[in-house]
Amino acid sequence: MTSRATLAGVLAAFAVGCGERDPEPGSDRSLAVVIKGLENPFFETMRDGRVAGARDHDVRLRLDTAAGLEDTDGQAAALESLARRRASCYVVNPITPTNLLEPLAHLPEGTPIINIDSPLDSRAARAVGVGVTTYIGTDNVAAGAAGARAMARLLDRGARVAVIAGIPGDAGSGARVRGFKAGATGRLRVVQTVAADFVRSRAQLATAELLRADPKLEGVFAVNDEMALGAADAVRAAGRRRDVAVIGMDGIRAALAAVASGALSATVAQYPYTIGELGVEACLAAIGGAKLPVRVDAPVGVVTRENVARAQAAFPEPIERFDNPFERLLSERRGT
Repeated sequence: MTSRATLAGVLAAFAVGCGERDPEPGSDRSLAVVIKGLENPFFETMRDGRVAGARDHDVRLRLDTAAGLEDTDGQAAALESLARRRASCYVVNPITPTNLLEPLAHLPEGTPIINIDSPLDSRAARAVGVGVTTYIGTDNVAAGAAGARAMARLLDRGARVAVIAGIPGDAGSGARVRGFKAGATGRLRVVQTVAADFVRSRAQLATAELLRADPKLEGVFAVNDEMALGAADAVRAAGRRRDVAVIGMDGIRAALAAVASGALSATVAQYPYTIGELGVEACLAAIGGAKLPVRVDAPVGVVTRENVARAQAAFPEPIERFDNPFERLLSERRGT
């Protein structure tokens, strides 16, 4: 674990517990969280939402992160350490569908496990006795399809477009690619799919090559905003900003600014801050005895030049109101 990741965990624990009695591990005010690496602004915002949710509900939060988006062993070790401290509920954002299953299998039976953003492999989880209480995340197939619809509104039917995927084998990336291709059927022609590992510089190089190989390319969809910004860099460098649409996904601050300036055509915004808050609320509802829904789809919204000012004003919250099931469960628990 890098010093940066460890520091994030220390700061999160301090920020929500300052001035309060630190509950005993396993008490109903002790939550543990492990998320992906903070080099991506998406997960940094998710951490902020988690800390804010814990502070709002006056709970003690222990949070740790992976050193990077491929640090599967480090993330598992961080969770193993938190598991030994016996929190009342665990929130996990795994790098792969299976890298956190071994430490989760060491938790006491009946401990609530809230899976966010990237789903655990349900079959593998059952095989080692891990039961997920609820999953909170974006419907990535639907989000990818929303990206295709947004692209189709910008281009003529049959326009040639390319897709930039993330790390090969990543479940979220694969679902977004499938959703985009399904949404593009009958509207757009997907001529190439390449992987750029969620990294802006790699997406820039990949897009530059796509543009050189296919002068008729009219659109690029990237499965996250960091790669979309890299694609936009390549489009600008090639002098094709006027005739190549670029759409990303996540709704990070830099992407919203790029939409406002015209560098990006749109972004399919997710709301990691909200996902972070929902994870805390799901834990509190679960340890309070509430029956949680098996899955909660987090809100998404397509941001274009027409609504980007509203999106920037609302950031990091959704533009539209979101029906939060955990808020209702907690209200019922309080009798309000």
